[in-house]
Amino acid sequence: MHLRGPVLARRDAGGEVEVRDEAWVLDGRVTFDRPASVGAAQELAGWVLPGLVDAHCHVGLGPDGPVDRAAARAQAERDRDSGVLLIRDAGSPADTRWVDDEPDLPRLLRAGRHVARSRRYLRGVGEEVEPEDLVATTTAQARAGDGWVKLVGDWIDRDRGDLAPCWPVEELTRAVAAAHAEGARVTVHTFSEETLPDLLAAGVDCWEHATGLDGETAALAAAAGVVITPTLVQTARFLEFAAAGEGRFPVYAAHMRALHARRPQAVRDAVDAGVRLLVGTDAGTELPHGRVADEVSALVDVGLTPVQALDAASWGARDYLGAPALEEGAPADLLVLPADPRDDVEVLRAPTAVVLRGRVVRS
Repeated sequence: MHLRGPVLARRDAGGEVEVRDEAWVLDGRVTFDRPASVGAAQELAGWVLPGLVDAHCHVGLGPDGPVDRAAARAQAERDRDSGVLLIRDAGSPADTRWVDDEPDLPRLLRAGRHVARSRRYLRGVGEEVEPEDLVATTTAQARAGDGWVKLVGDWIDRDRGDLAPCWPVEELTRAVAAAHAEGARVTVHTFSEETLPDLLAAGVDCWEHATGLDGETAALAAAAGVVITPTLVQTARFLEFAAAGEGRFPVYAAHMRALHARRPQAVRDAVDAGVRLLVGTDAGTELPHGRVADEVSALVDVGLTPVQALDAASWGARDYLGAPALEEGAPADLLVLPADPRDDVEVLRAPTAVVLRGRVVRS
């Protein structure tokens, strides 16, 4: 395969995008050296971008819990066709190991099953435990995942009538240390402002949603090397959550409306502080798969430059998750686009081709 660029290969340490004129795909891998014999090479022309990343996605999870293999495959195919070729599956009760043997499906990095406080999460989704069992359960999920564990950090406390942290900070700290001892990183679902100091104290690696962020906490997160997945297409639904809880939990409803209003500023505070962002859609349960372009566009709408948003979806996200971009010898997982996405990220909605492991899977 001959890729006639520009090839937007990677983003360097200085933030500049390395652009190549062309690239080749040989035996499913990228090379910038013209092969000695090209024969009847397949030609693809356009702006070439490394495959996109959805860093908060749930393959195998539907509105009513785990789904069957056919439904999970359809989810993964929809993500793939949107240009997502690497997924960090941020918690699922389904066994999706079979995906690893499917050459036409994206690569999955699993976080095992959500670890949640008893009766403080979506029913049937998480491994629900009390604080005294948090360390052991986190250890087990670290061993079940692909280098990640997903904890639920806060949820509505019905006695309080509002969001509240799920774990005492001492147990949370021990659980994070246990995951790290297993070679796994920890990401945590968090909506509330109150939870974030505990996540910092415990050494949590990544925060999901993080709508409680402000400038001060963002600076602390940046200093600690915390990474944030804002999931703006999910947090846009906070008004729905508020309306659903208004009758029984008016304090919670008011809190969710306030968090919704502050979402754009929370993301800008993170960027201004130098926090690395990841693109994640939170597909699964109520949200459909294949919405990565919506999330990238939402990041631009709240103030990121197109290059910053693309970095969160491609070069930078791949680097953080340990996957190569478009480098010599890397797997040929890429998109061919009709125009430069650095000018307008909306071109992500209509790729000319999606190439996975050196094969065109969508054109």
